[in-house]
Order: sequence, then structure tokens, then C-alpha cells
Amino acid sequence: MELSFNNLFFLLLLLSSNLLTLFVSTTIYSSSCSLKPQLQITTATTRSPPPENDDDNGGTVEPEPKTKPLPSEFIAFTSPQKLPFGFNPNFNSEQILPSVGSSCTLYESDLRLYMSYKVNGSCPDDELLAQKLLLRGCEPLPRRRCRPAAPNDSTEPYPLPDSLWSTPPDSSVQWTAYTCKNYSCLINRSRNQNRFDDCKDCFDLTGREKTRWTGHVTSGPLDFSIDEVLSTKPGTIRIGLDIGGGAATFAVRMRERNVTVVTTSMNLNGPFNNFIASRGVVPLYVSVSQRLPFFDNTLDIVHSMHVLSNWIPTELLHFMMFDIYRVLRPGGLFWLDHFFCVGEELEKVYVPVIESVGFTKVKWVVGRKLDRGPELNEMYLSALLEKPLKNSW
Repeated sequence: MELSFNNLFFLLLLLSSNLLTLFVSTTIYSSSCSLKPQLQITTATTRSPPPENDDDNGGTVEPEPKTKPLPSEFIAFTSPQKLPFGFNPNFNSEQILPSVGSSCTLYESDLRLYMSYKVNGSCPDDELLAQKLLLRGCEPLPRRRCRPAAPNDSTEPYPLPDSLWSTPPDSSVQWTAYTCKNYSCLINRSRNQNRFDDCKDCFDLTGREKTRWTGHVTSGPLDFSIDEVLSTKPGTIRIGLDIGGGAATFAVRMRERNVTVVTTSMNLNGPFNNFIASRGVVPLYVSVSQRLPFFDNTLDIVHSMHVLSNWIPTELLHFMMFDIYRVLRPGGLFWLDHFFCVGEELEKVYVPVIESVGFTKVKWVVGRKLDRGPELNEMYLSALLEKPLKNSW
């Protein structure tokens, strides 16, 4: 009897243990979740960003809400900037979209065309499409896994120093994107074509390019010479940048004086980057919207002729001026060459913008711009500005 009672007791104990196990297992492993997701959720919860501060009572300070707006300066820089003179055919737009914060996917159809190619094969001959995307804020362009269009009968470039003042062979260029199909056409287009083109006579190395920045007798007070500028910093101007440097004659003249200058240029109806490289100096294919690809306080000189002017939205121009200041070393020079605007804008708008940056004026010359007629009341400003050697921050 005692044995039977003991057996019955252990049987009930075993049965109750199984019921308890069944209850626990059905609670944890329900039909809507599993143990693994439960652990993942717990892990994700424990990895949430901790509060930045503890309060004095041992509690925690709540983090700032995620809906806090972006810094106003970031919004100001990345917002579309309306062009002062409306639609610009070079940009195919009436506004500039700075590259930071802008997306190539804003132009899905063009992007789709640009990124359609055979991997490991030849890229489409699509320079116009690529430049259109770049100028509308898709900068830098996405990388592609294909080989770029190139001439079939390329030849070696002319050796230095001959290349500096020689017209390259036509076989050095893929001409599909341009109205002219050879250098002879480009050289003569200022005489033979009525349409507007940027830097229309830049490819003629025997014309105005031959006397630029030399202090030629035809030069006026707005036309500083390179030797005049270099004399303000004897021996310490070694490396620099020319923004929108056309055919890179400025960089060539500086190279002749043992100064290395990189030239930014777009290919606006002409193979400017190919031409610059063929001359034996370095082209940089970036737009005016791009942050300058140099580290802070590194360059001895930055030069720009005509490009930085009133066609650029004022706020974007202000950012650009500070970017130039950023890349110049303390004591470096900014040569603002023939900045142009309407007369009343100079003192009201642009002088305050330039003066706000912090440069010291080394030379400052204002004169009338008469090439389109005196009735337009246009003005030129040529200035040599120095980033302070001491306390430039």
C-alpha cells in the first residue's frame, strides 16, 4: 500500500512538471513570434542611443527629438539657387543645384541613360549627357564600369616645352559633343561664327592668349601682370588654382615661372579639358558649385577671370568666396580678375560680400566694362586680396 501511494505521488509530480513546461513553452513560442525575434527586439532596444546627460537626481535627460530642423547654413547652401538672369542653356535650367545634398536621382531619365551600358565594355559616347547631369547638381558623377569614348587614332602629345604653345593634333579629341569637329574650326570661330560660346577665342594661341597677363602695352589698369603679382610675394608663390581657366594660358604662364597651377574648366562646346592636358598642365573637371577639392590652408594663390561674376547667385558666390579663403594658406593671394556686374550692384551687393570674408586688400581697381555698350552701365573689378598671415581664423 505504501509503495502504491509513493508511486502515485511521483506520477502526480511528473505530470505537474510536464504541464508547467507545456505552459511556459506555449507562452514563449506563440504563433505570432519566436524566441529568436524576441531576442532581436531586445537587442535592438538595448542598442538605442543612450541619453547624452544624466540629471542631478539620477534620472536621464531625454534626447532631442528627431524632427529638429537641419542647420540653416546647410539648408542655405544646398537649396536650389535661382540664376539672376533666368534660364541658362549651359545648365539647361533656371537654377543651380549645389552638389552637396543634391541627388542624381532628381533626373531619373537622364541618370537611367547615363548608367545604361555593358559592364566591362565600352561606355556610350555621351559627354553632353554627362555634363548636363553634372551641371544640374549630379556632381561628382557616378562611377561606371566601362571604358570611355576615345579617338581611334590617338598619337603621343608634343613634348614639353613645345606643347605649352602648340595646337594639339585633332586626333587627341573625341569630337562628337562639339559643334566644331577640329581645332582649325575652334581657332577661327570668333571670326566665322555669330553664335555665343564661352571663351570663344581661347583656342587661338596666336591671338589674345599670347599677350594675356604679360603687361603688354595694350593692357590697362585692370590688367594686372603675372610678374607684378608674383613680385608681392617673392619666391613664395609655388602652387595654386585657376577657377574657370579656359584654355589654361594662366597656368602655362605660371609654369614658365616655376609655379604649378591646376585649372578648373567645363567643356562648354569645346574640348577645354583635353586642350589643357595637351598643353602639359593639369585640368580639373569641376563646376562652380563644387566645393574646392583641396585641404584647408594649402594653396599659395587662387585666380579667377570673368567666371566669378554677377551671373552666379549672390549667396552661392558668398559661399565660394569663403571656400577660396579656406583653401588659401595664411598669406596666400586671391586674384579676382575682371569681376563684372552692373554699376550700382558693385557697392550695394558685391563689395560687402567680398569684404565680409576677411581678406586684406593689396590692390583694388574699378573700371567701366564697355564691350557691350556704355548704356548697360557695367563695371569691372580687378583685385588682389591677401589672406592674413597672422590671425586669419
